[in-house]
Amino acid sequence: MIPTSRNASLVFHLFLIGVALFVLVPFVWIVAAGFKTQISLLQGEVFFTPTLASFREVLFSKTTEFLANTTNSFIVATASTLVILVAATLGGYAIERMNVPRWLVHTLLGWAVVFHMVPPITLVAAWFPIYRELGLDNTYIGLTLGHVAVHLPMALWLMTNFVRDVPIELEEAARIDGCSTPFLIWRIVVPLVAPGLAATAILMFIFSWNEFAVALNLTAKQTATIPVAIAKFAQGYEIKYGEMAATAALALVPALAFLLFGQRYIVKGLTTGAVK
Repeated sequence: MIPTSRNASLVFHLFLIGVALFVLVPFVWIVAAGFKTQISLLQGEVFFTPTLASFREVLFSKTTEFLANTTNSFIVATASTLVILVAATLGGYAIERMNVPRWLVHTLLGWAVVFHMVPPITLVAAWFPIYRELGLDNTYIGLTLGHVAVHLPMALWLMTNFVRDVPIELEEAARIDGCSTPFLIWRIVVPLVAPGLAATAILMFIFSWNEFAVALNLTAKQTATIPVAIAKFAQGYEIKYGEMAATAALALVPALAFLLFGQRYIVKGLTTGAVK
C-alpha cells in the first residue's frame, strides 16, 4: 500500500500539473493559431500545416505598424516603470520613516490595494477631456502618466513593505556619520531593497506592457501600443484572426524574456519582503 505522504505528494503534483496546463494551454493555442491559415482557424483544425503567412504579414507588410507599436510599448513601459520605482521607493521610505501613525499607514496601503482593483476604464472617462484640454492625448507623456497613476498604488504597497525590512540601526549609524537623507536612501536603502526593486520593476513593466484600456482611449495611430494594435485587427467587415494571433505571439516574447531573466529576483524579492 502506498504511504499517505506519497499519496499526498502525488495529488499535489497532479494539482500543479493541472494548474500549469490551465495557464499554458491558452498561450500554446494563441501561438499555434499564428501558424494557421484563416480557413484552418475558422474550421477549428487541431492538426494543420504550419504557415508563416500571418507572421510575414505582421512583420513585413507595407501596411503593418508592428515595429512602431512595439517601440511605443517599450518607451511607455520603460518610462512608466522608472517613474513608478522612484516615486514608490521615496513614498515607501517616507511612510515607514516619518513616524506616520500605523492606522494611517494601514489605511493608505489598504486603499492602494483597493485602487489597484478598480477597472482603469472607469478612470479614463474623466481623464480623456482633461488630456484633450492639456494637449496630452496621443502623447508618450500622457500615456506614461496614465500608466503611472494606474500602477503606482501597487508599487507603493510593495516598496513600503520592502523598506520596512531595512534595519533601522543601519540608517541610525549612517546618520551619526553625517549621512544626509538623499545619500542615505541612495547608498544604504536602495542596495538593501534591490531584490524588491527588481521584482517591482518587472511586475510594473509587464503591467504597462499589457495595459489596454488606458492606451486604447488616450492614444492614436502614432502612439498606439501593442495591445491596441492587436485589437485593431478586429475590423468592421473582417476579423483577421491569424494576424491577431501572430501579433499576440510576438508580443509575448519581450515580456516573457524579461520575466524569465528576472524571475529569481521576483521570487527573492517577494519572499523576503512584501508577502513575508
